Amino acid sequence: MLGVRNSEILSALLIAAIAALGAAQLTFAAAPPEPIGSIERFDPAFDAIVPPGARVERLADGFIWAEGPAWVEAGSYLLFTDVPGNTLYRWSAVDGLSVFLKPSGHAGPDFTGLREAGANGLFSLADDTVLLADSGNRLIARLSVASKQKTVLASRYQGRRFNSPNDLVRRSNGAIYFTDPPYGLERLNDSPLKELAFNGVYRLDPDGRVSMIDDQLSFPNGIALSPDQTTLYVANSDAKRPIWTAYRLDATGAVVQRRVLADASDLVNASSPGLPDGMTVDAQGHLFATAPGGVLVMTAEGRRLGLIRTGGPIANCEIGNNGRTLYMTSRNLLARVQLVTKTREH
Repeated sequence: MLGVRNSEILSALLIAAIAALGAAQLTFAAAPPEPIGSIERFDPAFDAIVPPGARVERLADGFIWAEGPAWVEAGSYLLFTDVPGNTLYRWSAVDGLSVFLKPSGHAGPDFTGLREAGANGLFSLADDTVLLADSGNRLIARLSVASKQKTVLASRYQGRRFNSPNDLVRRSNGAIYFTDPPYGLERLNDSPLKELAFNGVYRLDPDGRVSMIDDQLSFPNGIALSPDQTTLYVANSDAKRPIWTAYRLDATGAVVQRRVLADASDLVNASSPGLPDGMTVDAQGHLFATAPGGVLVMTAEGRRLGLIRTGGPIANCEIGNNGRTLYMTSRNLLARVQLVTKTREH
């Protein structure tokens, strides 16, 4: 047991150390991860993606609805959002969890008609910026990681405001593909703020032009590109039509063919929370697609290989650590699982 004098010395040293940090933000290391959930293997090929013995681990919790993870390779950390909480978080194995930006979306003062005021999907770029699907402000923006300043890239289609952009992905030629369901608006499709008669999938070109990709999906949500960038994947978060659509793209990024890649109707039940939502793709072309019950891992042809469960609905997922880890935002928590795969270059 420490004597009084030793305690005083240690207290003085601690105070001096804190003072030396000045105005620097203090962060705290993450607690040891807790095993949760389960992993189901449907095909032997799954072992080459998620190794036998891998476990799902809880990294952080306490969120309202965690979403939109994006891995920042340069700093080895994850950014993700809490959309109704209007907060963008940062997590790393070294520093643990911290608030990166609040508010992440709409700053007020009028929140009338908004159901989810924060930013939603994120996409990390190599130039120290992050693309945001800003649900609360109903636009697509670019965020500087250093300054935390936003640059608006698009807010309207044919003069009408977007519903509430949800998720996005960028092609190497600079084109941004994004989805625009009404989840950010109170009363969803019946919102008086809704200016568009449909829920669209769009392409935003580097020159600022916005083009329609599809206006026939009821609730377009997660979006991803194949490694060769010739196929665009979009999830439809509708229990009545829980599908993933694949769009074949030409060299200019225009759609030349569309088809239903996979259907999750057989997975929709009371014991399997969630719907087709966010997704990511590894370097080999496997889809990690959130679905009823967890993250469904599929081939590029839509064949099911395995299912990763956290015990609750999973909104989105992202591959990080140079392909070694799948991060999952699952309702009120952030989780991860080890992979044997590689990420693709953005």
